[in-house]
Amino acid sequence: MLRFTGHPLYDVGVATVTVFVGKRDPSQVTADDLEEVVEYIEREYCREPLKSFLGAAAFTNNAWFKQFAFENQPEKRADYAARLLKHFNEESVQPSDDVCVFTGEPATTVRFSDKLPAGRAFRQHVPLTTGEGVINFYPYGQAGLPISGKASVCIHAFPLGCANCGGRLLAVHSDNPAVMLEFAFKFLRENKTKVMFAQQAGSTKLAESSMRPKTLLLDTLCAAYEMGEETSFDVPTSITAYHLTNNLRANPLDRRNPPLEIYYLPLQIIGFIREVSGPDYSERWRKIRERAWQLQAPSKAKKKGSADDGSKSGTAQPRRNYLYEDLFDLPDNAPLFVRRYFLRIPERQASADDPRRLYSLRDETDLVSWGITELFLGRVMGMDKERVEQIKTLGDRLAQYIAKENDRKFFTAFYSESNYGEFRNALIRANVNHIRNGGQPLIGLDSYIDVFEEGDEVARTDWRFARDLVLIRMIEELYRLGWIGKNTDTLPASKEEE
Repeated sequence: MLRFTGHPLYDVGVATVTVFVGKRDPSQVTADDLEEVVEYIEREYCREPLKSFLGAAAFTNNAWFKQFAFENQPEKRADYAARLLKHFNEESVQPSDDVCVFTGEPATTVRFSDKLPAGRAFRQHVPLTTGEGVINFYPYGQAGLPISGKASVCIHAFPLGCANCGGRLLAVHSDNPAVMLEFAFKFLRENKTKVMFAQQAGSTKLAESSMRPKTLLLDTLCAAYEMGEETSFDVPTSITAYHLTNNLRANPLDRRNPPLEIYYLPLQIIGFIREVSGPDYSERWRKIRERAWQLQAPSKAKKKGSADDGSKSGTAQPRRNYLYEDLFDLPDNAPLFVRRYFLRIPERQASADDPRRLYSLRDETDLVSWGITELFLGRVMGMDKERVEQIKTLGDRLAQYIAKENDRKFFTAFYSESNYGEFRNALIRANVNHIRNGGQPLIGLDSYIDVFEEGDEVARTDWRFARDLVLIRMIEELYRLGWIGKNTDTLPASKEEE
């Protein structure tokens, strides 16, 4: 009876209806299933906490369940609700010449109120549209969106499949139906639980998520993979999240707090997260993620309801995971991402609640993983396999040289030198020293140029990034050989240790 169409509001609503009735395929939803969803909407949207929350975040104060004029006229409210929610069966109404903008099927001929044109929806019916009487952005000057009865039910169910994030809705849309269904299921389950707790406590507020939207999105996704639910997501996919409010007071020109923010995760990022959550990398990846959670700032710990302590949701759970949020800046920010999380180089200018200021290669050598880095280079950056192999081989050779010759000076110069000329000279000296001691050259000219240079004595713009990649492999090998354990003082310290 239902199907996904590609429109985020409608698709998330379809996914919500589907999981609400315990099914995994929208085409299996029946008229009786829609009746079950409508019954819940009619009952709960007129009660707290959904009445207040949805009246501000998803619809308007003029919505059928929130309109003050209906408080003493329940029969009018019931009539308004019936017009919006009870005509999902096309056979029950006369077909319209208009086409539903969501489904492509004939729009309903029912008037959503006596003052409105038949089958036309406005801001109190569909989030992020315009109000009554506004003809801008509509064809032929005909105000309102033509929608079908099924679309009206799905749009009303849409908020139930979203997370309450900062008083706004967080909706997750994907080209993979399994992903949409999974997020809708988790958010619906949490919302129904929160509604029950709020009603038991006599509260008018629906509890918010303690996390910021980007963090919540990635935390939910990683948790699904860790629980072995990746079998549902085995198709290459991308995710788009919409953090929105339909509040009329939200200023669309406010860049700091717009009514709609869109977060996109391309398929290469999702593919990396899926693979790195697998058994080969999961333990180390989990530790890297755990050490990226926002710290409790001492100056804010006693501020009730502060934005950083999570007290709005009644918990002390941190609101932000820096690794999760930095994933949204990839691949543009890849060199800094690798340096920060895979090489554990601290952020010098970090705030008091930023855990990255405490990162320490000296104390967290066990988190340095060439396997995760190699996966990142292939999945996220699409780096040429030959260059990746050259970087790995160079790292192995330099690690063997340092361990054999105990060349502490070269190791320190390798990771700390910021001048390319001096960095190259340090490599040349180590190469010459190794040959004098009867060894083979550590690196050939062709390999060196491929890794560090664009041409004759012209450094690559990303030579520091290449140096960091070689260093990751070196440290992993030196840790395995036991050299790091005996020479920890050669490693850079965190800001606090300095």
